Amino acid sequence: MSSCPGEADSRLARLSCASRRMLVLTLLFLGVVGLPRTWDLRGYTGDALALLTGRKRAYGYFHTERLLSQMAQANQAETLTDGLAVWTAQLWRPSAQEHLGQSAAFYIDGHRKPVYTDVLIPRGLVGRLSTVLGCRALVLLHDEHGHPLLATTHRGDGHLTLGLPSIVARYEQQAGMSTVKRIIVDREGMAAEFLATLRAAGRTVISVLRTDQYGGLESFTDIGSFVPLRVSKSGKVVREVAPASIALPLPDHPGESLLLRVALIRDLCRSVPVVPSKEDVEYPKRWDADLDWHDRMWWDEGWQATPTPATPTTPKLIPIVTTASTVDAVELAQTYTQRWSAQENIIRDFLLPLGLDTNHGYGKTPVENSEVGKRRAALEKRLANVQRWADAARKRSHNASKLYTKRCKLTKDRATALYRVLNDHQIELEQEGMQNWLLRKTIKEEKAVADAEIEQYQRQQWRAYETSNREHAKCERYCREQRDLLRALEDLTTHERAMYELDNRKDQVMTVFKVALTDLVMWTRDHYFPASFAHATWQRLAPFFHLPGLVVQGPTMVCVELRPFNDRQYNRDLVMLCERVNNAAPQLPDGRRLLLQVRDVPYPVLHVQKRQVA
Repeated sequence: MSSCPGEADSRLARLSCASRRMLVLTLLFLGVVGLPRTWDLRGYTGDALALLTGRKRAYGYFHTERLLSQMAQANQAETLTDGLAVWTAQLWRPSAQEHLGQSAAFYIDGHRKPVYTDVLIPRGLVGRLSTVLGCRALVLLHDEHGHPLLATTHRGDGHLTLGLPSIVARYEQQAGMSTVKRIIVDREGMAAEFLATLRAAGRTVISVLRTDQYGGLESFTDIGSFVPLRVSKSGKVVREVAPASIALPLPDHPGESLLLRVALIRDLCRSVPVVPSKEDVEYPKRWDADLDWHDRMWWDEGWQATPTPATPTTPKLIPIVTTASTVDAVELAQTYTQRWSAQENIIRDFLLPLGLDTNHGYGKTPVENSEVGKRRAALEKRLANVQRWADAARKRSHNASKLYTKRCKLTKDRATALYRVLNDHQIELEQEGMQNWLLRKTIKEEKAVADAEIEQYQRQQWRAYETSNREHAKCERYCREQRDLLRALEDLTTHERAMYELDNRKDQVMTVFKVALTDLVMWTRDHYFPASFAHATWQRLAPFFHLPGLVVQGPTMVCVELRPFNDRQYNRDLVMLCERVNNAAPQLPDGRRLLLQVRDVPYPVLHVQKRQVA
């Protein structure tokens, strides 16, 4: 914070380092004491927050909210975000199997934080609510063990394909790491062009195909043999996997495709209907096609109905894809499925309970209405197309009309010429004295030949007439649609609502604190709690952090006497926790040693209890 003091007349610039540190610790540890926002400090009466910040009493709402606002105005959000990346890289580097390099996996996902407001703000699909709401968009970066490394805040309609490159570049720049090679991302990042860009940058991306990108097994090529992936306790194969390949077309590069390697998981416990073939869709079978001929006589009295055949099903496919050139199907499937426990569960079990979904700050500025902008762009594009089509139809109608007039004249001239020749020939035959019956027969045959030729001219003439009418109708339809589109554009402008973009700086500051607090809790769990707490969530850890007790301070040691639980197993875990902390001999920032003990006698509350204890 010292590197970005803000304006000279602000209180933030005049604060001492000690005061600044205590205020920041107050913001950091709000989630530990169960306070989602600074406003809740108005009713807070506990001592834990004061103890954690090194004060006799905790700061109130006014001081902390003023600090948070001034930090946001001084662009502290960017400074703290960069500092978080540096700190998390140093914090979790020793626990990784090796230095975060080529073989390290990074999990990236987006999270929508709903914002309930009376004004229109950029919206997005909030997954846990299954509704489209005004929201903030978060991009979260985790390591392969599920530890949160970095989080950034964006406007609600921001897409993960835009946030992923920025958060990766920011983490690499601040943490001083080599290029992030392996990225595991949700299906939201499954755009072929996006994957091709990441692969060109030297990154390996692992994701899962969207359901609209494949049909069945026929959508894949080079399918290998299926091997067991997961087996039940009874020895039954629950899931099996096989290597395969799939080529996704690149929309921006017509004729080109992106080849992806696939770990094709077949879930034998879940079945989905078989996708009907094109022939079955175009020519559906009769409802009684499966019956024998004598069972199809449903019109006979006494006909007995039988159940229709069951819908054919097939095991559900889960295609895990990667941009790597070679792949081990089992390892690829396990790498992606670990994302649900290493990222999704961490968000649910730690970040959300510690207040990630709490909004801080509703400052906003008017911006272009992105939703109306998208609809206006679509309408304007359609209007331009319709205008072009109307002009072309009008031109074709005019040309066809001219062609019709020309062919009418040609038909008339040709008919006149043919009948003149026919009349001259008839007069000539009469002068030669040909018998009447033979004359009539000859003239009739010649007239049929002439009429056939005239009919060809007439067909060409009416073909041009029909073309002219058809193009004229098209032109009329396009002109009518132009008026409708212009009306839609005017209505869109008339009813356009002002959209406001939230100022995310204050919220990003608190998001950094939530992520840092989660890392601190997970680090404490991994280093001091018993082995049975290796996968414990905040709900299980919170009772240990909320234990009341007595702090006895000495010149070289600070002893904390904790009040025991009412549960024996919890007390055994508490004793083990104290032993592990005491064996590690941690030191406080002032150099004194921290010692934890379990108090044998609980605190008396009532006066009668005080006398009994005495």
